[in-house]
Amino acid sequence: MLEKPVLWYVADPMCSWCWGFAPVIENIRQEYAAAFTVKVLPGGLRPGTDTPLQPEKKAQILHHWHAVHTTTGQPFTFENALPEGFIYDTEPACRGVASVALIEPEQVFPFFSAIQHAFYVGQEDVTQRAVLQKLAANLAIPESSFTAIFQSGEIKQQTQAGFQQAAQWGISGFPTLVVEDGTHRYLMTSGYRPLAALRHSLDNWLHQHRH
Repeated sequence: MLEKPVLWYVADPMCSWCWGFAPVIENIRQEYAAAFTVKVLPGGLRPGTDTPLQPEKKAQILHHWHAVHTTTGQPFTFENALPEGFIYDTEPACRGVASVALIEPEQVFPFFSAIQHAFYVGQEDVTQRAVLQKLAANLAIPESSFTAIFQSGEIKQQTQAGFQQAAQWGISGFPTLVVEDGTHRYLMTSGYRPLAALRHSLDNWLHQHRH
C-alpha cells in the first residue's frame, strides 16, 4: 500500500485571500480525503509586526479585502474594520493553529476557519490570546491545555520553524498548495484559484503519479 502523499495547505489565518479560499480548501479536504493527507502549515503573513497599522497600509489591506469579497463572495464586515492602533501581527494566530495541531489535530481546520471568521466577520482581535483561547474552547479544547501549549517556548520555536519551512520552499504568498510525495514536492497553486481549476490540477497529478 503506497503511503498517501501529503497535500500541504500553506496559509495564514489573517491572510484575506486564504479566507476567500476557505470554501475551496474545505471542498478539497472532503473530496480528496482518500487520495491525500491534507495538512496545514501556518506560513506567517506578517509575523512579529509590532507597530500599529498606518492609514495608507490599512487602506491597501481593505482594498484587498474588497477584492477578495468581490471575487469569492466570502463575507466581510467592512465598517470599522482594522480599528486605529491595531497591530497586524499574524504570529499569535499562527501559533494558535500550531497549538491546536498538537492538542487536537482533528480540529486544526475548524480552528483555522474559526479564527478567519472571528477576524473578518466578527471583527475580533485574533492577535490576543484570550480571543484564540475562546475560539479553541468553542471546539471543546480545554482552556488550560491551550494556554499551556500556546505560551510554551517549544510552540513558539515550532511556529517560527514553520515560517522558515515555507520560506525554504520558496513560498512568498498565500494560499499555496504543495503536494509532498516522499522526497518530492510539487506546487499545485500559489495564490487563490477556484475549485474547478484546482480539481483539474490535482486530478492530473494523481493520474500521473498514482497510476
